[in-house]
Amino acid sequence: MSWETFDDEKEGALRDAAPDVLAPIDENAPVSGHQASQPPIDALQALAVEHDWEAAEGHIYPVLRPAGTPGTKLAEIDSEQLAQEGLKKHALPLIDPGPADLAVAYVLREAAYDILVNADHLLAWGVDADKLRETAMANLAAWSARAPWTDELSGSRRLLSSDTGEGSDAARILLEDVRTHLAGECGPARVLIAVPDRDLLVAGSLNPDDHEFATQFAAFVADVADDAHEPIDRGLYELVGEGNELVRFTPGSDAA
Repeated sequence: MSWETFDDEKEGALRDAAPDVLAPIDENAPVSGHQASQPPIDALQALAVEHDWEAAEGHIYPVLRPAGTPGTKLAEIDSEQLAQEGLKKHALPLIDPGPADLAVAYVLREAAYDILVNADHLLAWGVDADKLRETAMANLAAWSARAPWTDELSGSRRLLSSDTGEGSDAARILLEDVRTHLAGECGPARVLIAVPDRDLLVAGSLNPDDHEFATQFAAFVADVADDAHEPIDRGLYELVGEGNELVRFTPGSDAA
């Protein structure tokens, strides 16, 4: 140990004189040995997106929800109802009808979690239902344009899936260009669709002479849905018609 250990100019040195009690208070000085805590940056960002539209609009996405999901019907809400919903202690999520009796909700997407959008958010942002839908679908389309597909081919069987785990995989089926892509890649056979979980969309080719595929595919989808953290539906759908509409799959029937 050297004498420099006790140099008053060194940080953490021992005092050799009493402190000046009349000196101005240092706002940055620790209290009882602890620095004043600061709110985490991610907490501040989350607070901002819930109250400021410019901060929020890049984080808004649609999500598929199971049939019968409770919520406030976005299509039927007017300004007076919106204000009443906003006064509720626990406002329900805003819901739109989705394809094939599924529901569509809207979320604020953060890195580790989603926040369901409710009437409080619309009131805070000062936007209407059309703006919410338009923004959510535009964000989904932009994400989908760069998100990959997993392609599996076994004989005449073709499986195309989206499983990025980023929260929008199942919701991709809401996009017309995605349905067109799946119909083109998995056709001209019947194109089966499954959305067992928020993070999984699967399309498969059902050929006329492949009588076992639909049963095997259905069993796989049901297992995934039963184990899913955010399940959507354990059944099968298919794309039909010129617009590739999503409808419930009925075994033994012919696609329209």
